[in-house]
Parts: sequence; structure tokens; C-alpha cells
Amino acid sequence: MKEIKNILITGCNGQLGKCLQETVSSSLYKIQKLIFTDIEELDITDINAVSDFVYQNKIDCIINTAAYTAVDKAESEPEKAFSINTDGVFTLAHICMEQNIFLIHISTDYVFDGKATKPYKTNASTNPASVYGKSKLAGEKAILNALIPSIIIRTSWLYSKYGHNFLNTMLELGKKKEEIFVVNDQFGAPTNANDLAETILHIIPQIEKITKPTILHYANEGITSWYGFSKEIMKVAQLPCKVHPITTAEYPTSATRPAYSVFDLSKIKKQFHIIIPDWKESLLKWHFT
Repeated sequence: MKEIKNILITGCNGQLGKCLQETVSSSLYKIQKLIFTDIEELDITDINAVSDFVYQNKIDCIINTAAYTAVDKAESEPEKAFSINTDGVFTLAHICMEQNIFLIHISTDYVFDGKATKPYKTNASTNPASVYGKSKLAGEKAILNALIPSIIIRTSWLYSKYGHNFLNTMLELGKKKEEIFVVNDQFGAPTNANDLAETILHIIPQIEKITKPTILHYANEGITSWYGFSKEIMKVAQLPCKVHPITTAEYPTSATRPAYSVFDLSKIKKQFHIIIPDWKESLLKWHFT
């Protein structure tokens, strides 16, 4: 495998893209040249534009954080979800195959139907129940079919200080309302986007280990419900808002959410020697100190 010198990060205006920018600004990660783009600079669905860009910039590795993530909206505009999450990923996989580029792609727990009763291993059967999940799974398959050295990282319940996510929504509601009602029968693990960004950059110097498409799972350690996550947010943010548990049936949404999306994290920890913090520890460390 050629030496990794120039890294392209797509979707840089999303929360993970911004966290990657934040993380590489530390001296620890100044070994490589990183080029950050979003759709204004580079549309990943435009195969000619992407091909020219990576060739001219001598790209050795692409970290694809670009995605259509409006889960409920995807139900009414599937073509947009598939354009970015499937066609765009196919474009990247094809170009990586042609130009000998390593690809790191971010996927989701929504590729599972959530009917499991124990943590999902990376080889567990997929069965997405939403348009968003189906579009992300099709993107995964585009990479697997290309048979290129690559890593697909599935993550869950991603949050950061940036943009629209569950943490920011809860903080907003907690400041405005005396009480809120949150689903207590969907279980998973919140993932701090800064932790994921650090993990991706930790993996890059070790990617010579990877010779074929490889699926990894990454989330913070532990398990909770959205209700449990909300309670912890209010506690650490010292907001007086009361949180009450409700069922999924009491809070209907356009897209079906997995009722259980806990990951088995043993593969990524063993293969890349990663210590993953507990979700409560990460919530406290990154947002309220």
C-alpha cells in the first residue's frame, strides 16, 4: 500500500466533518495534509469532478463523512437520500479503485432492523426498516462490491456541539420547558463525534493492516434509552427540566427507528488497540467541563 500523505475529507460542514477539523488542529495529528470539502467545493455524486479533484491533489485516502441524514424526510424524498448515500458512495468507491486510494466511509446503525437482543457484531444480518437505512446499506454494498482496501465504520446516536442532533435539541428544550416526554423503549449508545473523529485519525497510520473492505462498529461504551440519555443531559447541564418516559407508539415518526442498536465493539478495539470511553464519561468530558 502506498504511503498516506494527502487525505480528502468530504462533508466537512457536517458535525463529524467539523469535529475532524477540530481534532486535526491539535499538534498530535499534523503528520498528514488534510483537504476539507463540502458540496460547494466537491459534489461526491459528480464522478468527473471527484476524479479530477483527487488526481490533481494526489489524494491517498478519502474519509467520507458526506451523507443525507434527514431520517424522516428521506421517507418522502428517497431519490435525494439514495443520490448522496448510495450513488455518491459508489462514485467514491469507483474512483478509489481506479486511482488506488484508501476509503474510510461512515455508516449507521439504521442498516439493522433493531430486533436483536444482544449487541450487533459487524457480520450480523442487515435489514433496514427505513429509506435512510436502505440508502446507507446500499452505499455499504457499493464499497463491498468494489473489493477495495477500505473501512466502513458504522456508528450510532452521533452528537456534537455542532448542528442539529439529539443533544442540542435536548439542551434547547431543557432551557425553554419545565418538562418533556422522551421515548424509553429504543436502546443504543450515544456517540460523541469528537471521540469518533479521534478514532478515525488513530486508525489512519494503521491502515496498512487492511487489504479488503472491512466493517467496524464504533459507539461509546454502554447502553441507554433516549429517555436515559435525556435525563443525563439535563443532569450534567444542570437544567431543571423534568423528563418523562413514553413509548415509541406515543411518539410516531415517518421513519421506523431501530428499537435496539447496541454494537459489539470488540473488533475495532482489538484490531486498532482503541480504548473507548463510556457514553456518560464522554458527555461530561466534551460538553460540560
